[in-house]
Amino acid sequence: MKILFLGDVMGRSGRQAITDHLPRLRDQWDLDFVVVNGENATSGMGLSGAHARALLEAGADCVTLGDHAFDQKDMLQFIETEPRILRPLNFSKAAPGKGARLFKARGGKTVLVTQALGQVFMKRPFDDPFSALEAVFRTHPLGGEADAIVVDFHCEATSEKMAMGHWCDGRASLMVGTHTHVPTGDAMILPKGCAYLTDAGMCGDYHSVIGMQRDEPLRRFITGMPKERFAPALGPATLSGVYFETDERGHATRIEMVRQGGALQTCGP
Repeated sequence: MKILFLGDVMGRSGRQAITDHLPRLRDQWDLDFVVVNGENATSGMGLSGAHARALLEAGADCVTLGDHAFDQKDMLQFIETEPRILRPLNFSKAAPGKGARLFKARGGKTVLVTQALGQVFMKRPFDDPFSALEAVFRTHPLGGEADAIVVDFHCEATSEKMAMGHWCDGRASLMVGTHTHVPTGDAMILPKGCAYLTDAGMCGDYHSVIGMQRDEPLRRFITGMPKERFAPALGPATLSGVYFETDERGHATRIEMVRQGGALQTCGP
């Protein structure tokens, strides 16, 4: 299969990049399945139902969330009616929605998508992501009901992401990090066939401070004093993520970093 994963969609600029580029890329790259992290698509804080629909209509087969999953209150109800939206497995036992689900890809193949939140440097304590994912892997082992497995690991620490990648090797087709909004350059296939990237980066304006307009973050770094709320940057966005291909066993055979539009150097399959 040919699968595309796109990193955190950041505000209006990020949503526009999805609308502008994703329909073309689905055709141009002959994609079987697309996952988009929509964590910051609504004003940089969560995802509204209306914006979730826009991402799905643009060509996403599944939209994952993150630690801001329910910052937009209508998502509490929307996620119960839209199975293509996933919240983190270990967010809260009382949270609505699901953290893992099987999806049908083009051609009849089945893709399992799941997401977990990390624990290191995160503002809130979350349940152990390793044990949460262990239960998913036991229920849906790679090569069984799931022809491919995509793990979105939403966390701060690169060390925790790398540890999760090695732990997922042989059990997932892709382990990709999200949350930090900065794409890393370490795309690789691990020894047992899991494609890996520490962070997919964001779909947003890179002439910014991780997607936010620069003035207020700079003021806080320089003076230590807040003055205004952060606001998403509105310049042309780069679509940022990772493309990978799998064989009949669900193992990755190819991985390519993706950058389309905006300020970053263009790359892709």
